[in-house]
This record gives sequence, structure tokens and C-alpha cells, in this order.
Amino acid sequence: MALTARTINSLGEIAADDWNTLLRDGAGELHPFARHEFLVALETSGSVSETQGWSPLHLLIEEDGALVGAAPLYLKYHSQGEYVFDHHWADAFERAGGRYYPKLLCAVPFTPAAGPRLIARNEPAKAALCEALKQIASKNSLSSAHVNFIQGPDESALRKADFDIRHGVQYHWRNRDYASFDEFLAALSSRKRKAIRRERRDALASGLTISMLTGGEIGEAHWDAFWIFYQDTGSRKWGHPYLTRAFFSEIAQTMPEQIMMVLAQRDGAPIAGALNFIAHDTLFGRYWGCTEHHPFLHFEVCYYRAI
Repeated sequence: MALTARTINSLGEIAADDWNTLLRDGAGELHPFARHEFLVALETSGSVSETQGWSPLHLLIEEDGALVGAAPLYLKYHSQGEYVFDHHWADAFERAGGRYYPKLLCAVPFTPAAGPRLIARNEPAKAALCEALKQIASKNSLSSAHVNFIQGPDESALRKADFDIRHGVQYHWRNRDYASFDEFLAALSSRKRKAIRRERRDALASGLTISMLTGGEIGEAHWDAFWIFYQDTGSRKWGHPYLTRAFFSEIAQTMPEQIMMVLAQRDGAPIAGALNFIAHDTLFGRYWGCTEHHPFLHFEVCYYRAI
């Protein structure tokens, strides 16, 4: 049967089971950032909308009415919230007389974590996604089509479709079969072991305690506290937070099994926290904030506890 492409203006137009089944089949796991619930929460919470510069235009590939390919797709009216910096491209393009925005962007908003972008049941469906991206950009006279934070299979398909590949640099911690944090420390030099142990001791020296919460253990009071932390970090780094308070409540209800929150507390009251997302073999640390500043607390809450 022939493959057909179409777009939808909200992920709510497609059933979560259909999207997530395709994701499991195509990517081998229910990736936290590519799953239907995460992407829908961005829309329903008002974090992503045309007003915010992200106009949903999700791409679907179907075969005889069955979903065989999909991609989270947006018309993007600026380059904020992508963590891929193409501002110089935009400036040069417009100085040359072109109109850079809106551009076509396949990505997970506000999420610089590699993962499935061209979600497909087979190679023909993945190739059809690539061709559809080019056709949408051409038909609508858009300057360009972008696919951000891709993994190997998507890169291969995009290369075959004559997309240019741009590489970035990230730092990842990998578990080399460590059974405990002490085993990880044992792999380091004596100087580094002593430094990390001192940092962890100093982080809690003022009487702080650390809690690690997952799923249903995270209540609305915890989210209220974390929202304060998130707002503080967002206002200092980006001028305003990208995500709304409603976004966190929604994912807490729809995908709690893939969420882990680390909280630092003083006398039972949260004063710092980090939010992590759980994938099949990866823990993604995404957001951090605090209302009290203590030496090394950021590393303890964001990194050492996660390890």
C-alpha cells in the first residue's frame, strides 16, 4: 500500500495508544520526552502554542489508515527554547533578503536531550517522514527544515534525504557497570575521591536532608515547591520560565512512572530540588532550582544523588 502524509495542529487529535505504540515499536521504548503524554502536556498547559512562537504541525505517515510514522513538528517563529543556536544563520539569511521565520522544526520543545524524532515502524516510513519535511517546507515557502537532537537511525535517514548534519557537544555520565556510588569513586584517582567526598559532606553540613521521590510519592505540595525553584532558575537564565505550572501537574498524572524528583529540605521544608526523567537505560536530569544557596548543593542534588 502507498504511504500518505498529513499534518495535525494538536497531538490531541491522535490517540495516545496509537502514538505510544508506534514509539515503542519504532524506538524500542516509551521514551519520556517523545511519548504522547509529555508532548500533549506542553500544548494543553499553554507552554507551547502559536502565541508562544511554537505552532504545532505534527507529521503523520499512514499506510492503509494505520499509523506507521510520526514526528513532533512545529512552525517556529523564533529560535528560543531550542538549545540549538542558529541566530547567526537567521541574521545572515535576512541580511541577504530572505525571511528566516517561520521555520519548520522537528523537536521536543525546551528539551536538549537526544531521542526519537522520526518515529517510524520501518525504513520506508522513516524515509517518508524525511521527504514530507522537505515537501512541507517547500510547499509553504519556508526557509528551512530542522530536526534537533537526533540519534543514529534518524541521522542515517536524514543523510540519505540530503539533510546537512550539524554536530554539537554534550557531557554525559555513563555507568560502567558500577554497583554503587563507592564503586564509581573507586575508579577515580585518590585526589578526586577525596574532593567528591568532601563536597558531599559540605553540601549537607548545615543540617539539610535529601529525599528522592518517584511516581505517586510526588504530591502537589512537592510540585508547588519545585515550581518556585524552577521559576527562580528560569527567570535568571532565560528571563522567564518556558513551562507553566499546569504542565508539571499534568505529567504527574499522566506519566508518573517516568518522573523522579530530588529534594533538599531544611526541617522538612524543601529549599532546593532537581527533576529527572526515567528512560529505559538513562536518567535525564532536566531542571534545578533553589531558594537557599549552599556550597556543592547543586552537585549533590543534580548529579551525585542521581548517580
